[in-house]
Amino acid sequence: MSADALYKVVFINHGKVYELYSRSVSSSGLWGFIEVSELVFETGEGLVVDPTEEKMRQEFAGARVLHLPIQSVLRVEEVDKRGKCLIRDRESGEKVTPFPLSPPSRSQS
Repeated sequence: MSADALYKVVFINHGKVYELYSRSVSSSGLWGFIEVSELVFETGEGLVVDPTEEKMRQEFAGARVLHLPIQSVLRVEEVDKRGKCLIRDRESGEKVTPFPLSPPSRSQS
């Protein structure tokens, strides 16, 4: 594993497919787990914030290392550059909207 390696890790979490990026992926000391560390997120210097990426950043904010059950890991790729972090629906593959939709307004009659 080179010092500047970048990995795309795709795994299932709570019925959704997560795609995130890290600098380190290895076998965990815990039997049956994959160790993912040094998560890579956008720096957030721009005005536009990706809500999915922000949700993932908050969800994994306190995590130094993720120990993912090996059966939940779908794919690990070594990539040249970072793409978008995504959360997809497991069945349809559609991108999941991280913000709740507001209920439809009732018309007063």
